Amino acid sequence: MSHSKQCITNKTYDEIKIGESATLTRTLTKRDIQLFATVTGDMNPAHLDEAYAKTDIFHQIVGHGMWTASMFSVLLGMQLPGPGTLYLGQTLKFLKPVHLGDIITASVKVIKKDDKHKHITFETLCANEDGEHVLEGEALVLAPSEKISWKALPLAEVQIKTPDHNYEQWLMDKASGLKPLRVAVVHPVDIYSLVGAVEAAKAGIIEPVLIGPEDKIRKVAQDAHIDLDHYEIISTLHSHAAAEMATQMARRGDVEALMKGKLHTDELMEAVVDKDKGLRTGRRMSHVFILDVPRYHKPLFLSDSAINIKPGLMDKKDIVQNAIDLFAALGLGTPKVAILSAVEMVNEKIPSTIDAAALCKMAHRGEIKGGIVDGPLAFDNAISKQAAEIKGIVSDVAGDADILIAPDIESGNMLYKELRYFSGAQGAGIVLGAKVPIILTSRAGDAESRVISSALALLYARKK
Repeated sequence: MSHSKQCITNKTYDEIKIGESATLTRTLTKRDIQLFATVTGDMNPAHLDEAYAKTDIFHQIVGHGMWTASMFSVLLGMQLPGPGTLYLGQTLKFLKPVHLGDIITASVKVIKKDDKHKHITFETLCANEDGEHVLEGEALVLAPSEKISWKALPLAEVQIKTPDHNYEQWLMDKASGLKPLRVAVVHPVDIYSLVGAVEAAKAGIIEPVLIGPEDKIRKVAQDAHIDLDHYEIISTLHSHAAAEMATQMARRGDVEALMKGKLHTDELMEAVVDKDKGLRTGRRMSHVFILDVPRYHKPLFLSDSAINIKPGLMDKKDIVQNAIDLFAALGLGTPKVAILSAVEMVNEKIPSTIDAAALCKMAHRGEIKGGIVDGPLAFDNAISKQAAEIKGIVSDVAGDADILIAPDIESGNMLYKELRYFSGAQGAGIVLGAKVPIILTSRAGDAESRVISSALALLYARKK
């Protein structure tokens, strides 16, 4: 049997001899257990929780042992006999527990051939690094009668979202037990915005006040089978009136936050930024996304992708401070802030590099507080240590950024959507710098993103 990255060739029944064998060695990792549990649906804590597993030897033998037994299928189907083999039966005897980090060697050995039916019986055995047998049994297969060469295809890449890399659950857990936030939900006349508000209410995160054309809101609720009996509705003629009403309520203190429904961001923000009737403070308003990017090692904050079209230097100062304040409000410590540009060197022809250098100086002198700020940094060396090292960048931020500050709304918005649609990043977003936080997600965002954004607003508001 030949086995390469390009081609796998089997052995036919006639080619296989008594006593022939094949082996495979693997180390049991936490990722293996998580993948096995995900595929099988077996979420027994004895398999997934190390502390629990140590108290229940039987379940650990069976749970991790089944992962071990799966190695026999790999051997028989890929090596001996290989492609074309039909697995007919398998006996298993679990002898010892398999622990995280154990190095397991599986082997199959031909012990019997049935010429009439082309059946082969294999002795199957798994041993740990100490040579102790952890699993024994026999396998019966129908061996292929014809030669098969199979071109190996790359396996699909699977991303495991573990508890320490699952910002959604982390935010929900931190918000649990806090007093719900009274939120004006502006123009929730589509299923995503209405379901998002209701689900956030059911989770104990918000107390929604639904503001918009009541007939449209109730039509969406009816179509989605949502019971609105427990929720306050304030009817308005249209979305613009809903934005003005919600802003007035926040200004009076009747609600603690706003949530964007089905309306354009600029329509909502027009009411919010009104100099006389809006929610202005001394701070420039800006939007902050917190993203769970599958290939990044921690939550990633991104600002500003939604509010400031072409911010000047002092606008960027507030944008940076807003993001740092949110990071601190979540109890995450001191963030590393990367001021993004196209290059990592100051260039007078690229204004964003000059702004970045000035922002770093402001942080050094205490005009921006609470973060480690560096820039200009190109995107690659902001999030990749390897890229930073190749370019000779010595920085506490490069390759390990917590917060990315985009030069303008175009680059920030495109970056967010690229991460969202190409990388599968999940995001929650709020606007800071107003008198109340504003829960603002894309109109194409799903209900879950609104729930998580609500938890983010609750944590920020209660900390503030």
